[in-house]
Amino acid sequence: MGETDVIDLLQAQHAMIRDLFDEVEQASAKDRADAFTRLVRLLAVHETAEEEIVHPYARRKIDGGDEVIDDRLAEENEAKELLSRMDQAGPAAPDFMENLLMLRAAVEAHARSEERYEFLQLRAHTSEAERRSMAAGVKAAEAMAPTHPHPGTESATKNLLVGTPVAMMDRVRDVIRQTMGKKP
Repeated sequence: MGETDVIDLLQAQHAMIRDLFDEVEQASAKDRADAFTRLVRLLAVHETAEEEIVHPYARRKIDGGDEVIDDRLAEENEAKELLSRMDQAGPAAPDFMENLLMLRAAVEAHARSEERYEFLQLRAHTSEAERRSMAAGVKAAEAMAPTHPHPGTESATKNLLVGTPVAMMDRVRDVIRQTMGKKP
């Protein structure tokens, strides 16, 4: 993504996530696994980058930062728990579509809360240079982020401590599954 402002970048990703939910919902049973894999991957890397780069910065820069970010992290953890169960069960699970609708509602509510309570204040309390720097940081974090959800790692410290090894394991697992003809 070419966005150089972190808020524009994250909002563009929120739109991509909404589009991927549409794609998964509308996909045939045969194509649903591929669409769901793309959704899982985008959600995993997006949230990891926010947790490592954006949320810590917002804690320091925005009014009531700790409370705002703690609320966002609680939302993220709930969504990660459901996404993790869905990722393990796969799109052929009998309750997949029901869970997908619950996940979509939770993710979209979370995105609206970020945009309203975090991003608006972040834009008001940061310079263009700060937002460009954070966008570069988000892109770098996404390149190294796990490709599957890992509930319980919703802080920058935990992501930094376990993120790289977990990301490597996820990526190796994805390659192995792809090589064996299974969906990552």
